[in-house]
Amino acid sequence: MNYFELYNIPCSFQPDQSLVKKKFYALSRQYHPDFFGGATEVEKQEALEISAQVNKAYKVFQNQDELIKYILQLKSLLEEEEKYSLPPEFLMEVMELNEQVMELDKSDIAGIKAVLAVLNELENNIYEPIEAVLTHSDAASCTEKTLLQVKAYYFKKKYLDRIRGELEAGF
Repeated sequence: MNYFELYNIPCSFQPDQSLVKKKFYALSRQYHPDFFGGATEVEKQEALEISAQVNKAYKVFQNQDELIKYILQLKSLLEEEEKYSLPPEFLMEVMELNEQVMELDKSDIAGIKAVLAVLNELENNIYEPIEAVLTHSDAASCTEKTLLQVKAYYFKKKYLDRIRGELEAGF
C-alpha cells in the first residue's frame, strides 16, 4: 500500500495539509500499538507496522522534496541512489557558483548576498517551468514526460540545496 492509499488522499505534489493532518491523527489513533494490548501477536505486529508507515508517510507529506522523490519512485521513474545526468550548461552554472562560494570571505556580507541572489535566481529558473505541475496537477494523471521534467527539477534542486547548505554551514 502506498502512502496516498494509506491516507486515502489523491496522489498530489501538494496534498491538502489540513486533510493530511486530520488523516494522520485518525490513523495514529486507529493503529497506535497501545490500543492492541489484548490483541494477538500477529495483530500487534501488523498495528506496529502500519503505525510506522503512518509516521513515515506523514514526514514525507510534510517535505516537498521528499514527496517529489516518493512520487517519482512510486511511478518507477526514480531509483534509490540513482546517478542522474544533468545538462552540461546547468553543471557549468553550478560549478561557477561553487567557485564563488569557495572564494568567499566570511566577513564579505555583500559577496554572500550576491551568491545567494544568484542561487535564488537559479532556483527560480528551474522551478518556473514545472511550477504548474507541482502546484496544480494531480500527480496520478501526469504524463511520463511531465514527471521526467519533475525528475530533472528534483536533481537540479538537490545540487542547489547542497550549495546553499555549504554556504550556510560555512558562514
